[in-house]
Amino acid sequence: MAVDVIMPQMGESIAEGTLVKWLKNVGDKVERDEPLFEISTDKVDAEIPSPSAGTLLEVLVQPGQTVEIKTVVGRIGAAGEQPRASAEQPRDSAAKPAAPPSPGNAAPEPQAPTAPAAPEAPRPVSAPAATATAEAPRAANNFVRSSPVVQKIAAEHGVDVSLIDGTGEGGRVTKKDIMTYIESASSSAAPIAQPAPAPVQAPASPAPAAAPASAPAAPKPAVFASGQDEVREPMSIMRKKIAEHMVMSKHTSPHVYTIFEVDMNEVVKRREAAKKEFEGEGVKLTFLPYFIEAAIRGIKEYPIINSSVDGDTIIYKKTVNVGIAVAIANGLIVPVIKKADQMNLLGLAKTAADLGERARTKRLVPDDVQGGTFTITNVGVFGGTFGLPIINQPQAAIMGLGTITKRPVVIDDAIAIRPIVYLSLSYDHRIVDGADAARFLTVVKRELEKPAA
Repeated sequence: MAVDVIMPQMGESIAEGTLVKWLKNVGDKVERDEPLFEISTDKVDAEIPSPSAGTLLEVLVQPGQTVEIKTVVGRIGAAGEQPRASAEQPRDSAAKPAAPPSPGNAAPEPQAPTAPAAPEAPRPVSAPAATATAEAPRAANNFVRSSPVVQKIAAEHGVDVSLIDGTGEGGRVTKKDIMTYIESASSSAAPIAQPAPAPVQAPASPAPAAAPASAPAAPKPAVFASGQDEVREPMSIMRKKIAEHMVMSKHTSPHVYTIFEVDMNEVVKRREAAKKEFEGEGVKLTFLPYFIEAAIRGIKEYPIINSSVDGDTIIYKKTVNVGIAVAIANGLIVPVIKKADQMNLLGLAKTAADLGERARTKRLVPDDVQGGTFTITNVGVFGGTFGLPIINQPQAAIMGLGTITKRPVVIDDAIAIRPIVYLSLSYDHRIVDGADAARFLTVVKRELEKPAA
């Protein structure tokens, strides 16, 4: 008896989800809890596991379609069971690049392949031009069967997986396939990961060339055909949600900014002394937990920073739930450390590392990104001196961390070299005044420079 695969309810406030792509093809063997398809909601992107072991018999919802929760999106039968021809056709029509799109089965507007972009324009991939041109029909395919590991490697190297001939079962692109492709392209006259010349570089790629190794992969550079002045690409679902949220925040809150300079010398020494202990607990100690801990101290003294607005009412939050902005391949997401004020430094470090890893591997659930009361974003990971971030609504403030850089400073009328960081606070001027922001950052600075016993 076939088992229905449904669009899951990923949170109480989630009413619908967009099926981004299937990770299995009709007729493929599926293990229970194996990633089956990927969805995007207004809260989070996630890979959905299979509810049963067997064979994927039928696909009822195509990539790019948005459906209500509990909608049946596919069916799984017993192991070895053959799919019906009628059930196989919808999946094959999406999987075969040569098949023209049918008006009756056209995906809704968010789906990239049905956008009014020129179909023969090269995709934004840094592979040799001759290869991209020769395989343009394949590039139009929106569904490429590959594992999350392959997708991660592709993002890191700026490779379009649809241009690779998969040698795995059913044409699946394996890790060996993508590594062979990268090595082959690297040895050619036009190595991959080389962006287009500056005059034609897409303006939406601000990451510096020498980003730290721990920084997420930069967006793929746009590649323009000879004589082409622009390339149009529909926003992803996540990109559209980010855009809507940011515009709403700027319309909602009058943003004001305060910036403090902080000497990180004491934190550097404390971190160096504690690194081995944390490694013994399986945690790589970064500077982030120290900033979180200091911010919590500041909130305890000035709780208006941990508040929100409801009409003409101020809502003070006793519990401090700290959101941590994480840059991922296709956008930005803010998982939340719940009850951060009840954790010690080790607990903060473990939780932040876990959330960051699950964000980058699409294993977050909507509850992980809900309930934040204050947010921290680290623009310094890309080398930024400081940033002026947009408030994460409905919160009242967001703190930005700049890069830690050794600078000459005056201490007791003498010049010394110290590790310095700039902290910025963006705050909602409806309820947070400049004096409150300065007092809060004064506490943060005090806790970092001269921590309380």
